[in-house]
Amino acid sequence: MAEKWLAMHASSGGTGRYAANNVNSSVNQSGGMRQSVITHDSAHESDDKSRRTPGGLRRSAPRMDGMPPIEASPGRSERALRSGNERLYEAYNDLHALAQDFEKPFDAPAILVVGHQTDGKSALVEALMGFQFNHVGGGTKTRRPITLHMKYNPSCVQPQCYLLTEEFGEQDVSLEELQDYIESENSRLDLEGQFWSKEIVVRIEYKYSPNLTIIDTPGLISAAPGKRNSGLQNSARQVEAMVRAKMEQKEYIILCLEDSNDWSNATTRRLVMSVDPSLNRTVVVSTKLDTRIPQFARPHDVEMFLRPPTRLLEPTMLGGSPFFSSVPSGRVGNNRDAIFRSNEHFREAVAEREALDVAELEARMGRRLEKAERARIGVGQLRRFLEHLLQRRYLENVPTIVPVLEREFRSASQKLEQTQTELNDLEAEKLKDKGRVFRESFIGKLGLLLRGTVSAPPDRFGETLADEHIRGGAFIGADGSPLIVDERDLPNTHMRLFGGAQYHRAMAEFHAGVGSITCPDISREEIVNACGIDDFHDGVNYTRTACVIAVAKARDLFEPFLHQLGYRLSHVLRRMLPIAMHLLQKEGPFLNGHDLFLKRIGAAYHAYIEEIERSTRSKCMEDLTSLTRYVSWSLHTKSRTSLKSMLEKFIAIEDDSGKKGDKGQHGEDPKQFVDLLESSLWNRSLGTTSEDIVAALVCQIFEGIRDHFVQSVELKFNCFFLMPLIDSFPTRIREELECAYEEDLDEVFDVAAVRVALEQRLKNLESELHQVERLQQKFAMIHSTLASQQQQQQQQQQHNTTSSIKVSSSLKSKMMSQDTATNGLNLTSQTIA
Repeated sequence: MAEKWLAMHASSGGTGRYAANNVNSSVNQSGGMRQSVITHDSAHESDDKSRRTPGGLRRSAPRMDGMPPIEASPGRSERALRSGNERLYEAYNDLHALAQDFEKPFDAPAILVVGHQTDGKSALVEALMGFQFNHVGGGTKTRRPITLHMKYNPSCVQPQCYLLTEEFGEQDVSLEELQDYIESENSRLDLEGQFWSKEIVVRIEYKYSPNLTIIDTPGLISAAPGKRNSGLQNSARQVEAMVRAKMEQKEYIILCLEDSNDWSNATTRRLVMSVDPSLNRTVVVSTKLDTRIPQFARPHDVEMFLRPPTRLLEPTMLGGSPFFSSVPSGRVGNNRDAIFRSNEHFREAVAEREALDVAELEARMGRRLEKAERARIGVGQLRRFLEHLLQRRYLENVPTIVPVLEREFRSASQKLEQTQTELNDLEAEKLKDKGRVFRESFIGKLGLLLRGTVSAPPDRFGETLADEHIRGGAFIGADGSPLIVDERDLPNTHMRLFGGAQYHRAMAEFHAGVGSITCPDISREEIVNACGIDDFHDGVNYTRTACVIAVAKARDLFEPFLHQLGYRLSHVLRRMLPIAMHLLQKEGPFLNGHDLFLKRIGAAYHAYIEEIERSTRSKCMEDLTSLTRYVSWSLHTKSRTSLKSMLEKFIAIEDDSGKKGDKGQHGEDPKQFVDLLESSLWNRSLGTTSEDIVAALVCQIFEGIRDHFVQSVELKFNCFFLMPLIDSFPTRIREELECAYEEDLDEVFDVAAVRVALEQRLKNLESELHQVERLQQKFAMIHSTLASQQQQQQQQQQHNTTSSIKVSSSLKSKMMSQDTATNGLNLTSQTIA
């Protein structure tokens, strides 16, 4: 059905307007080109007889074998079919505008031009348009894509441009005004250092333009490495992200430009194939053919370039093989630097360049190009291919567009009804009730997130431990490096968690990381300075020294972890706010448009988290202060047994050193005991034994403080930070909202602003509904025409089949009558004989 419509309407496309003949090249199922002759409106040919080429030569396009001359003017039936095509193009242009204006998930088929800055992208787009357009392309100065809805109009001798803007709609502009608008947009974005994916939409009617929709994207940037080129690298990433997002639109046909004579060098194809791996919807074009031909030394090189093997280029690409184009350099104008006097002169040069490329290729190869090869050389051939390819996509997509528009119409109608209902509900009591319902739903979602749920997608809202460290902070030790926790002690480090699961993982990391910290090294100077002097004697109290050192190091080391844990857990709980809002919006009871009310809820939630975090941290600081203010041996050392074993170890070391004397009745050596007291308690000359005893005591006290600190902090954050969010926050938020209701309702809901926003939304939805309804009628009419044509085709086939059967039956009856007559004559002859 689509192919029949395409064949019947091909003459209205107005495609090969450079040459004297027009060839309809459409894609068959195998990806090749099917050549069929079509007629073309030649009303403008009488004006072309006096054209001159740049060299003063009169050019006529080479006639292909068996090509009939062009008809002088289209007939009545052809004009009717052209009118039908115009309705098709207009409908798809409106569909593209609808998709861009209202950010729909669908779009109309279009040609998306993708290439690097030096690939000749701008020149090729100008050649396809039929006139030069100075601001198509332009390197990094092009900051927005440009959509060009080109339409063949034989009555437009000069390009007629229409600019579509949100402020003024579609307005008739001159080329200069259009160029000024595009230049101002690019300058504005250039100052901001940004690119914008929203397209500048232009409609162009011209007697030399094809029926095409082309989206010209900013040129891809090849930025050099190094910090010096960081700005250019950032621009390259922005452009690549924008182009990739455009290519992911399944309705678009990608026009991939390559500026290379080596097909293994896939500069642009590398990015294109990341979205379209098999190039099923990608047309590959090798630009600047005129500069490639002199580089070929042998006919084999030309053959390899025109017909690359499958190991170099994917055979599944759209069209089966690449196209090749050349566009003469130079600008149109009247100044000294201008090469072309007019756009007409430019078009002649493009056509002449195509003929010269064909002649040079045939000379290099030593043979004439085959039809399939010739159909891929030149801008004119590419233009015909793209126009008929896009037209075919238009026709094939008509049956699928109709149900999509019906679904959009229902959706827009529902949104319109909901908006009207919200406008009617802007009464004080109704707003209060809606706020209360939302408040209770929000409280319920917080509890659900803490208890655990799979309603929110982890890939969107979850955080791995590494992400959590970046956004919520890691636990940093005294040396300034993060605490390293073994994954065996901390599971789920690579999983994307949120809510209660993320809170538990953060607390488990604190317990494993801080709970395994060992006592810092102790210097001899620290021990001597900690000894000081007593107020009754000048002896040394190494027990007091160990306590002073241990509590000082514990206080300095553990206090920063309190602040880090409070900020970390606050980050985890703060992340629950957008997740709860997502769940509410997903399930329905969501106050759309009431931003002031939602901000109040969010502000109250964040303020409560900060309040309970400060309160919990203050309670933990009291415990840390008490732990480091007074040392209780039963608390600060793990056990008397461990302390006794530690002291026995040092006595054993003294025994091994060989110091032996007379032992008393209990087996003790009095001299050894006196020596130990003298070296440890009465002597300020710090010996090895005294230093080891003090260090061991410090470690024992430090570990006792650490273990009690970790347990106390974990318990207090669970009781005074986590649980109040479930127990106390609901009461707090209820009281705050009710008090706000009584004071000033406008400060809660901002009714005036909400009314304005709803009225604007209502207006936009009415506009969207009107556009969708109008598109429905257009596509329904086109679909009805296609269906009737298919029905007529089937009836004609049935008629032909019936006629063939009738003819066959008639012939068979005649043959049987003749056989009967012959048999009767033979019988009569035998009887007479």
